[in-house]
Amino acid sequence: MSEIKHNTHTEDTEAVFALHKTVVLVGMMGAGKTAVGRALAARLGVPFLDSDAEIESAANMTIPEIFERDGEPFFRTKESQVIGRLLDEEKGILSTGGGAFLAEQNRQMITERGVSVWLRADLNVLWNRVKHKDTRPLLRTADPYATLRTLYESRVPVYAQADLTAESDGETSIENMVERVVNALLTRPDVLERK
Repeated sequence: MSEIKHNTHTEDTEAVFALHKTVVLVGMMGAGKTAVGRALAARLGVPFLDSDAEIESAANMTIPEIFERDGEPFFRTKESQVIGRLLDEEKGILSTGGGAFLAEQNRQMITERGVSVWLRADLNVLWNRVKHKDTRPLLRTADPYATLRTLYESRVPVYAQADLTAESDGETSIENMVERVVNALLTRPDVLERK
């Protein structure tokens, strides 16, 4: 007698997606681009890419060290080069640094070769996520909260130009954020489709 197996895995029943363009996550430091990006890549079965990690690997230095040694303009040039290379290499989920989307050439490159998704979070959510970390070179100031607020106020209008937006309210789990991003992407069949 053969035994009937009842343990069905959720992966077997979950929809499979076809990704047509690289999804570029943009937003402020602390918005969750890396954490959400990793989980989103796993959900869609595509590679996760991180422009900051690629820059650090190529330079064999941390981003704070690059800022200190070579300055922000040098870093921004390298960042654009790396984003361009990653957009050309393979389709996946690309997490970018908070300042990457500010450069018009980066926004144009991302829109032409991929799709940008702004992980939008309010200032207090961001502050609660970054205030205990010393890995943010732009916040190494006498008043990091004021610095973050100034950055936030100047960057939000630029992030608002992203192709799509997913709301992060600070209470949302990574899984729920992934769901929000997937739902946003599914409004663009040129980017993501269910198979």
